[in-house]
Amino acid sequence: MALTHNVLAVTFGIMGNIISFIVFLAPVPTFVRICKKKSIEGFESLPYVSALFSAMLWIYYAMQKDGAGFLLITINAVGCFIETIYIILFITYANKKARISTLKVLGLLNFLGFAAIILVCELLTKGSNREKVLGGICVGFSVCVFAAPLSIMRVVIRTKSVEFMPFSLSLFLTLSAITWLFYGLAIKDFYVALPNILGAFLGAVQMILYVIFKYYKTPSVVVDETEKPKTVSADHSINMVKLSSTPASGELTVQPQANPDVSHPVQTHAGDLEDQMDNKMSN
Repeated sequence: MALTHNVLAVTFGIMGNIISFIVFLAPVPTFVRICKKKSIEGFESLPYVSALFSAMLWIYYAMQKDGAGFLLITINAVGCFIETIYIILFITYANKKARISTLKVLGLLNFLGFAAIILVCELLTKGSNREKVLGGICVGFSVCVFAAPLSIMRVVIRTKSVEFMPFSLSLFLTLSAITWLFYGLAIKDFYVALPNILGAFLGAVQMILYVIFKYYKTPSVVVDETEKPKTVSADHSINMVKLSSTPASGELTVQPQANPDVSHPVQTHAGDLEDQMDNKMSN
């Protein structure tokens, strides 16, 4: 039975390393775009700063497990290197406000915060208690990493655009969370398994949002072109009023209303335009 658990742990650990490596590489197209345009556009640095801090914490946590956390150390060491490159590129091409904000978060979280955690754990905890304290901290910040894309999800819902939420990243985040969940169960490590339950859920939500806002189209109303329009919509009347500000010969014009007490100017413009169309057709 123990051998079976060891085989499962190694299997899921290796799979987790492979999938997590792909996750770390998923933002590469984003940073290629940033480098080409020399602008961060609408992208944010928080996911990369949080991911770097989480990787640092997991390395420190795995070092407390006396060799049992080797597969955690390997992938998170690679993650630290890759996330550092992303952050450097982001700072390079960010505007002044975004650059200062990123540096502040980086200094407070990844340097002062991490140093404080090491000091507290080394001075105030020992043995299994240290592992428990670090495990709790790792769970907390792993949740932050998984929750970081929530800001992008809000942008997607508000703008109804998935431009800044790549589907590939959401997909591999979900697969990675599921794999590490089974790894944590295989090695009976509550601190590894717990945050990945949330990660799998949030990853699934991101993919659902992507499908909704990428492929959902509002059905258009088919209009019979042979039927003479009786009314003109507000949107069209507004556009026509703007276009008629510089009329050319033979084009329809819209005359401004002399009565300033009219409460629905768009509808009045539409009525004038309809009269002009009738006169032009009668001529």
